[in-house]
Amino acid sequence: MSSTPHRPKAVVFDLGKVLLDFDYGIVIRAVAAKASASAAEIKTLIDQSPLLYRYETGLVDSQGFFQEICAATGYSQDFTTFGRLFGDIFTEIPSMVALNQNLRLAGIPTFIFSNTNELAIIQIRAHFPFFKNFNGFILSYEEKSMKPDSRIYEVVEERTGHVGADLLYIDDRPENIEAGARRSWQSLLHSDPAATIPEVLKRVGIGAAMM
Repeated sequence: MSSTPHRPKAVVFDLGKVLLDFDYGIVIRAVAAKASASAAEIKTLIDQSPLLYRYETGLVDSQGFFQEICAATGYSQDFTTFGRLFGDIFTEIPSMVALNQNLRLAGIPTFIFSNTNELAIIQIRAHFPFFKNFNGFILSYEEKSMKPDSRIYEVVEERTGHVGADLLYIDDRPENIEAGARRSWQSLLHSDPAATIPEVLKRVGIGAAMM
């Protein structure tokens, strides 16, 4: 006799590649057009780099990040222009945004849990209205900890008020999902909305017709 799946009490979304697609190549090319360094050299500074890690864990602030980029690349534009470039790298994933909306309409609390940085969040808040439609946000640069470090998962539990299988967690990175699974969260490795959405709806007990 099969057991009834445990219905989660909150859904936790990763941001990048789950709700928003992004391409660091856009900002890399834009910086290279106004810098003395090559695009390849700039990529080593911006895309999953030690500098980005320090920025996204709050060890360096936005001005400090910008100054290090300028010093290393010869970038000649101002801070405001540089900040806007981070808004240009994102595109909404409509079906996943709609999933969040339907969860909220069904009374299920939802949260964003993201390794990210201040410049990105400023631009996302300004350009993507859906971003305000969550119960809370756990952002690495604010918490000074990044997934898959256990400390930031503890923050999720504190902020949501739930632990274990009461949390349904969606992320595109296996190491992040595995860290959630070790805490007994219901964890879904996301690669395709067509697979993720029906699985989420099934687990929370919402009919697919709502979508």
